[in-house]
Order: sequence, then structure tokens, then C-alpha cells
Amino acid sequence: MKQFYKSKSLLRLSFLFVVLFSVISVANSCKDDDDDNEYTDHIVQFEAKIITNGPTPPPTPPVNGTFKTVVTQIGTGQNTTFNPTGTLWSSGEQFISSSQSQLNLAANAVLPYADSKLIVNIWVDGEVAKTDTIIGSGEKSAAVAHSFLEL
Repeated sequence: MKQFYKSKSLLRLSFLFVVLFSVISVANSCKDDDDDNEYTDHIVQFEAKIITNGPTPPPTPPVNGTFKTVVTQIGTGQNTTFNPTGTLWSSGEQFISSSQSQLNLAANAVLPYADSKLIVNIWVDGEVAKTDTIIGSGEKSAAVAHSFLEL
């Protein structure tokens, strides 16, 4: 009879350990995973500008460069602006998730003088993340790309 009593106690004890282990496993797997979010939001701004360093004294009327196109791309979404006015183009600040991974900016402009510059910048969280400067006259293009992925 003692043998039967011992085996019954061992069975109950084993069953208790299995239930306890199961409860702990389920509790650990159901933890809130919000803290492990790997994506963050960033303030992003695209900017393209033309600086016309012309002859001294400047001609009358002054000759400025002109944009032909400005293309931005966030993730897979592309936006093209044709013939923007002025010598400074900006997208304005936008909240972008790092899940978009890739940012691209390209600008095409006609520059009047050999010392003229076409500058394109991608700003991320108030700092220039990528920049490119093209110097010369005639039709010029500049492009930059920024990735949120850590390589």
C-alpha cells in the first residue's frame, strides 16, 4: 500500500511541476512587446538650393539659376515637382518612421555661371544627414540618399 501511496504522490508532484512550468511559460510569452519596437519617428526635411556666384559687379538685371525638377522619395513613395520657383526649394518638416528605411532627393537645375552651386540636403532631426554640392554652369543634377538601416 505504501508503494501505491508513494507513486500517487510522485504523480501529483510531477503534475504540479508541469502545470507550474506551463503557467510561467505562458506568462513570459504574453509580455507586452511595446518596449521592443525597433522603429522610431524622425523629423525629416528635404532641401535644394541654388547659389549663383556670378561676376563682380553683377549684371543688370541679376541672373539667377532655375530649377527644372526636384524629386523626393520616402520608402517606395515618390513625389516629383516640376519647375519650382525661386532659388530655394524645401519640402517642409515631415514625421517619417524609420520603417520607411530609405530617403532619396534629386534636383535638376540650370546654373548661369561657372561658380554657381546646386546644393541638396536631407535633414534628419534638425541635422544634415546627407548633402551633395555640384558646381558649374549649364544643366546640372545632384542627388543624395539616406538609409535608416544600420549596416
